[in-house]
Amino acid sequence: MHKIIQDADVRMQKGIEAFKQAMSKVRTGRANPSLLEHIRVDYYGNLVPLSQVSNITVADARTLAISPWEKKMTPVIEKAIMTSDLGLNPVTSGDLIRVPLPVITEDRRKDLTKVVRNEAETARVSIRNVRRDANAAIKELLKNKDIAEDEERRLTDATQKLTDKFTAEIEVMLAAKEKDLMAI
Repeated sequence: MHKIIQDADVRMQKGIEAFKQAMSKVRTGRANPSLLEHIRVDYYGNLVPLSQVSNITVADARTLAISPWEKKMTPVIEKAIMTSDLGLNPVTSGDLIRVPLPVITEDRRKDLTKVVRNEAETARVSIRNVRRDANAAIKELLKNKDIAEDEERRLTDATQKLTDKFTAEIEVMLAAKEKDLMAI
């Protein structure tokens, strides 16, 4: 019976991790290596994350510097960044690739805030789906007379407390990201 709660906890934590990953992809105007985490490059016929073929550092507040580990990877990395959905234009100088981040306009900040809120809602829905699955498993145990009604009520309450905890965590992360986005 406690396995249901533990499973729900693990699945909700995975929902939070997915939300954190989605938030790291949203650009706030400051250079952050996590901005390029989802970019994959062709490395000897395999698509691998950019971080596995290069070193990504912050050159200054608005510039990322990428140092490929192999010289022949420079044009491949440059092309992968240009074709990504980020709208960035890398500049190559020798072995170093610089990725300047353009200034974000007020309209773009508002659009990004909407994207962030949408991601938060998706995360909340995922948390509620886990709660629904856990409650269904608890009801199934009650129906099969594996647990008493008191135990069913206690487990349902524990599932709701878990849901509230993770939903509050999403709200805190959302508020922090919105504040970060709207800071000029």
